Amino acid sequence: MRAARLIKMVLLLQSRPAMTAAELARELEVSERTVTRDAQALSEAGVPVYAERGRAGGYRLVGGYRTGLTGLARNEAEALFLSGLPSALREMGLEDAASAARLKVSAALLPSLRNASATAAQRFHLDAPGWYQEPVTPDLLPTVAEAVWDDRIVRARYRRGATGGEAERELEPYGLVLKAGVWYLCARAGTDFRVYRIDRFTAVAVSGERFVRDEEFDLPGFWDERAAQFARSILRTEVTAKVSEAGAGRLPHVVDRAAALEALDAAGPPDDDGRRTVVLPVESLDVAYSQLLSLGPELEVLEPDALRSRFGATAERLSDLYR
Repeated sequence: MRAARLIKMVLLLQSRPAMTAAELARELEVSERTVTRDAQALSEAGVPVYAERGRAGGYRLVGGYRTGLTGLARNEAEALFLSGLPSALREMGLEDAASAARLKVSAALLPSLRNASATAAQRFHLDAPGWYQEPVTPDLLPTVAEAVWDDRIVRARYRRGATGGEAERELEPYGLVLKAGVWYLCARAGTDFRVYRIDRFTAVAVSGERFVRDEEFDLPGFWDERAAQFARSILRTEVTAKVSEAGAGRLPHVVDRAAALEALDAAGPPDDDGRRTVVLPVESLDVAYSQLLSLGPELEVLEPDALRSRFGATAERLSDLYR
């Protein structure tokens, strides 16, 4: 325990010109008295730690001392590539590894480049969860993440969304995806690649057996393809409507974007009122009502009759309210 702390202290001093006892105590999670004792121990071991007294004093390494203890462990190197995703690292249980990796990289860099990570962090941050939902970390996420990093086969029980039943699968976990605050696992089951919501796993057992990863598997490409397939698969009904020029500009922002653009491309020329007729794939009439209502008078539903009647009734109620 102390050896690891002494190494970290050397790396901290190597990555910065000087640090106060309070700063070191905070980074090392010890008391300032322990920092003093550790500095003395390093000095006795031949590491040139110099203590400057006074209000502006602190600790520094003398004479450009460099240690060779900056090699990254595998989990630290992997975590380093995710260091811009602090919440994701924390949920996968990799926060400590990422912190150690950043410290080792900082210690190995030239002095003029040591603030590069801080500079980047001040200018870029990815906030993955959506605005209007409370992000929930699945309990089994760290276990699944460990299997993904180590290419280990897992035996998992999975709760089906529609039926509510459970299925047991042997999976080769290829990759994790965080989409709008929801974690997904892309895995091979048998010969097929599939996507699983991690919050639907009820049990995960990591095998000691590793699988041979298909080097041609492209996680971003696979996810984009499946996401597009899913988005189109839920568009099970159609709405025919007339849309104004202003409504056509807003339509891709209120319904599925690809479906809206295809419908607009297939629409005929504008009528005398400047409106074009579109046939729009939608998830359901209820969803279409809530989405298309936001366009107000810029869109007129023609078919199906049930949805047109619903819009008409809503228009009458609004008219009564604002008359």
